[in-house]
Amino acid sequence: MTVFKKILEEFNSSLNSLELEIDDVVLKSEKGIKITKSALKSIRKYANDYQFNDKQEEIDFFKNIKPRIYCKLIYYVKLFTIESKRPRSSNKSQIKYLDSYIEKLQVYFNDNLEFYQYYRRNATSLDEQYFLRGRTDIRLFPDTFHCFTDEEFSTSHDNTVATIMAYDMLIIYLKKEIDKLENYNGMEMAINPYNGSTNLFWTAHKTDLIELIYALHSSGAVNSGTADIKKMAAAYEQMFNIDLGNYYHTFVEIRSRKSNNTKFLDKLKESLLKKYEDSDE
Repeated sequence: MTVFKKILEEFNSSLNSLELEIDDVVLKSEKGIKITKSALKSIRKYANDYQFNDKQEEIDFFKNIKPRIYCKLIYYVKLFTIESKRPRSSNKSQIKYLDSYIEKLQVYFNDNLEFYQYYRRNATSLDEQYFLRGRTDIRLFPDTFHCFTDEEFSTSHDNTVATIMAYDMLIIYLKKEIDKLENYNGMEMAINPYNGSTNLFWTAHKTDLIELIYALHSSGAVNSGTADIKKMAAAYEQMFNIDLGNYYHTFVEIRSRKSNNTKFLDKLKESLLKKYEDSDE
């Protein structure tokens, strides 16, 4: 599975750079589609040649790895369509347009409510039916036509997981755009979204905090991966009373490390494991 995780890491890194370098949403979507299609092509090639060690490894691939790439293709294609057709008239017209798209996306969740609830609960009892190849039953899953056209790279519900993830990201994006129109008169939101002052101070290296921020951003843990890295950095600067400076340049340096480019994350894991051990004593 190492090769799949490596492709996923490189893919996330490429999208992080794209989000930082391009502000125009339509252009960003076009480039995002190209990057995602390339990653899917690579991961499909390896998946078709790869012999999974057991059922659980195959389930993990189709439940957790492939959807994290495929969801971005759905996201960028939909985003391109939404922004290309977005009216350039009054704020009221734009809000109505964006609200209508949110309603369309939420219809999908309602139409797939049973599986949506299963996935949201992190349930596993039906994983073998949902995420192993060759288990598709048209009587149970009438809408999973992709399974029949690409049996070696599809299960009955990996596409559904990707769609849920993509629609989550789109709804967050659309709500943020509506919020701008309603509260900021179409102007960009302030760079710093965290307005409170704290007595918390970051006492580790500045580089460590930047590594943590990028890890959170690339993992999709904040706003399902759609959070603006600039706003995340600004929030942490305010929270921990620190100036991160040119954090993108620092990120490039971290990524270029020859020995260990996840040094702080590894340290966090070791510290937490030690905490577990100490608590058991």
